[in-house]
Amino acid sequence: MQESSPPVVRPLWVALGFVLTGLGVLGLILPGLPGTVWFVLAAGAFARGNPKWEAWLLSRPVVGQLVRDYREGRGMPLRAKWIACTCIALAVAVSLPRIPVLFGQLAWSLVGLAGILFITLRVPTRRP
Repeated sequence: MQESSPPVVRPLWVALGFVLTGLGVLGLILPGLPGTVWFVLAAGAFARGNPKWEAWLLSRPVVGQLVRDYREGRGMPLRAKWIACTCIALAVAVSLPRIPVLFGQLAWSLVGLAGILFITLRVPTRRP
């Protein structure tokens, strides 16, 4: 949990928290868009803006557990890692033909590869 920000900035953190929460909800619905990262960032923004909103987010059944697991360094289940990496690879593969510039295709491929490498090498695998 983060310390609160100065009173003038707190409403901005809360607003950012809601935007990030919205992106997290989209990430739960849309394949290829991660959800957990947005909820983790939203919890951090709420912690700086208003701890009540952070507590609200952490009390959500699925979302709260994802954020707590991340904060405690528990990582992701192996199945979730496979799903995330597969979704990243599919999203990159499907979108590459729509990028007209070779440099853009290379940059997008590197972003996807960076995401896969981060998940596989940096995020701990949670064993049941």
